[in-house]
Amino acid sequence: MTRLRGRLFALQVIVIAMIVVLVVRLWQVQVVQGPKFVTVATETRTREVRVPALRGAILDSSGRPLVVNRSTLVVSVDRSSLERMPDGGDAVLRRLAAVLKKPVAQLKQQIRACGPGVARPCWPGSPYTPIPVANHVNMRSALQIMERQEDFPGVTAEIESLRDYPNGKDAAQMLGYLQPVTEKELEKREGLKANYSGVDLTGRDGLEAVYDSALRGTPGLRRVQVDRMGKVITVDQQSAPTAGDILITSIDEKVQRVVENSLAQAMQEVPQSDGAAAVVLDVKTGRVIAMASRPTYDPAVWTGGISEKDYRWLLSNKSGKPLISRALKGEYAPGSTFKISSVSAMIADGEPLHGTYQCPSSFNVAGRAFGNAGGMSLGSISLHEALVKSCDTVFYRAGYEEWQRDGGNKPKPHTKEPMANMARAFGFGKPTGIDLPGDSPGLIPDRTWKHNLWTSTKDQMCRRAKTGYPEIKDEARAAFSKRLANENCLEGFLFHAYEAANFSIGQGDVLVTPLQLARAYAALVGDGNLRSPRVGWALVRPDGTLVKEIPVPIVRHLPINDETRTYIRKALSEVPSDGTAAGAFRGFPMNVVKIGGKTGTAEVWGKEDTSWFASFAPADDPRLVTVVMVSQGGFGAATAAPAVRRIWEGIFGLGKGEDNKPVKAAMPDGRPPTRLPVIRKDGTVAQ
Repeated sequence: MTRLRGRLFALQVIVIAMIVVLVVRLWQVQVVQGPKFVTVATETRTREVRVPALRGAILDSSGRPLVVNRSTLVVSVDRSSLERMPDGGDAVLRRLAAVLKKPVAQLKQQIRACGPGVARPCWPGSPYTPIPVANHVNMRSALQIMERQEDFPGVTAEIESLRDYPNGKDAAQMLGYLQPVTEKELEKREGLKANYSGVDLTGRDGLEAVYDSALRGTPGLRRVQVDRMGKVITVDQQSAPTAGDILITSIDEKVQRVVENSLAQAMQEVPQSDGAAAVVLDVKTGRVIAMASRPTYDPAVWTGGISEKDYRWLLSNKSGKPLISRALKGEYAPGSTFKISSVSAMIADGEPLHGTYQCPSSFNVAGRAFGNAGGMSLGSISLHEALVKSCDTVFYRAGYEEWQRDGGNKPKPHTKEPMANMARAFGFGKPTGIDLPGDSPGLIPDRTWKHNLWTSTKDQMCRRAKTGYPEIKDEARAAFSKRLANENCLEGFLFHAYEAANFSIGQGDVLVTPLQLARAYAALVGDGNLRSPRVGWALVRPDGTLVKEIPVPIVRHLPINDETRTYIRKALSEVPSDGTAAGAFRGFPMNVVKIGGKTGTAEVWGKEDTSWFASFAPADDPRLVTVVMVSQGGFGAATAAPAVRRIWEGIFGLGKGEDNKPVKAAMPDGRPPTRLPVIRKDGTVAQ
C-alpha cells in the first residue's frame, strides 16, 4: 500500500510539473513573444503580387503591326513552393503532368535553373518568380488546376499576354525577342525590381532591347490576404498597371516584305551563298525603311520558352547563325562600291574632277601588276567613265601615288593618308550609332592600324614563321601561310604599296557593313549630311498621346563640295543603263523611274566573291537608297544587282509576279510617310 501511494505521489508531481511547464511556455508564447508571432503570422498571410503591364506594340510607319500581343491561358509553377514540400513537389508535378498531358520529366526540366552545362529547356529567370510551363492551355485544364488548389499548391493558371509576330520571319533580327529577367540582373540594377512584375520578360535583342523600358510599362501592385492553401481571402490594396508605350517605327511593312522575298530568291539562285543582307534608307531623313538579313528565323520560337534543339540551331554554324543581323553586324570587303570614297579622296587631294585619266589593262605597283577585271583597257577616260565602267587601274594609280607622297615604306612624320581619312568621313570604320544593338565598326586599315596589329601579333607571327602551320592539310595553303607569317614577323609594321592599291578599290583589309554603305550613299546623293540611322520614329501612349519623337542625329557633313557630289551621282546614274549593271537592268523602265548605283565584287580568300550593289532612286532627285550584299554571291552584277532590281520593282510596282500580272506597288511614289499614323483613344489605328 505504501509503495502504491509513493507511485501516485510521483505521478502527481510529474503531472503538476508538466502543467507548470505548459503554463510557463504558454505565458512565453502569448505574453513575452506574442507580438513577434503576431507579426510573423500576419506576414505569412500577406502576399504582394505585382501585376504585369501590357507590353507596348511595335508598328510600322503606317500603323501596321510588326509585333503585337495576344492573350492566352498560361500555367506557371512556383519552384520555391515545391522545394519546401517533403517530396520536393514530385506529387504535384505528377498531377500537373496528367492534366497538361506532358511528361513529368519535361516539367522538371522546364523549372530547373539554367546554368553552365544545363541543356534547355530550363528557366533563365529569377528562381523566385512563377515559371511558365504551358501556353495555350484550354479552359477545362485551367479550371481543374484552380478549383483544386489543395492538389496543386504553387501552381497557377492565368490569362497572360504573349508576343505575336503577324509577319512571321520578316525583320526578325531587327525586332528582337524577349526572355525572363534574371536574378542577377535584378540585383545589379538598382530599382529594377520595382519596374518588373516578376513574370515580366525583358528585351534581349533588336528594338525589344533598345526600347525595353518604354515598351514594358509599369506593373501594378496587389496586396492580398491568403489562407494556408494560398487561396485569396481578401484584397488589402490594389493599383492598376500602366501599359507600355507603342513604338512606331520608320519601317514600311510592305517594302520589308519585298526586301525579304528578294533576298530569299537571291540565296536560292546562288546555292553556295552563306548569307545576305539588304538595307533601304530614306535619303532625306536617314530613317530605315527596311532591313533584312539571311539566314533568318521565326522569333515566335522564343515565346513560352525555347527548346534545347531550337536554341542550338539558332547558334550553330550549320544554320548560319540566324540570330546575327548581317545588315549591321556583318563586316565585308565592299569592292567597287567603295569607289565613291576613293574618288572623293582623289578630288580632295588635288586630282582634277574634270581631268583625263589612263585606264590600262594593268598597273604596276612596286613591281607587281594589278589588273583590271577581265583585263579591259579603256585608254584615256574621265572619272565619270571610270565609275560607270568601274576601271580599277585608275584607282590603283591614285592609291599608289598617294602612298608614295606619304613616304612609301619610309613614311613621313605626319602622313596625310587622304583615302583612309575620307573613308572615315564617309562613316566607315566606326559604328553608325543606329538604335539597334550590335552595330559593328568595320575596318579602315591605315599605317597606325598596321603598326598596332604588328605589335600585338609579332610574337605569334615569328613563332609561326619557324613552325609553320602543320594543322593545315592543304600543302600549298600551309606554305603560303608560313611565308606570310615570316613577312609579317620581319616587316609587318609596314603599310605596303599593294595594301594602298587594294584599299583604293575596297579590297584587302577594308571591311564595311551593309548599313554603313547605305548611309554613305544616302549622304552622297542627298544633302551631304552623314546621319546616324534610326528605326524608331516615335513613342506613343496607348490612348494616342505622343510621348516623344525620336530624332535622327546628323554626325557630320561630307568634306566634299556640291559639285563633286553631283558629278559622282550623275556618273552612278548611268551604271544601271550603260555600265557594269546594264545586264541586270536590261528592260527596266528607266523612263518611269531612273535608277542609279554601283556594283561591287570583292574577293575573299578561300571563298567565292562577295556580291554588292548600292543604288538610289529616282536618280535625279534621290529619295531612297537600297543596298544588297550576298556573301559568296559572285559578281555584283550577277547576284546583288538583280536582287536590287526586284526590290525597286516591288517598291514602285514595275515588275510582274509569278502569274505574270503586274505587282502592286509597296510604295507607289517612292516617298515614305512624313506624318505619324494616328492612334485613336481606344488604341486602334486610324486608316
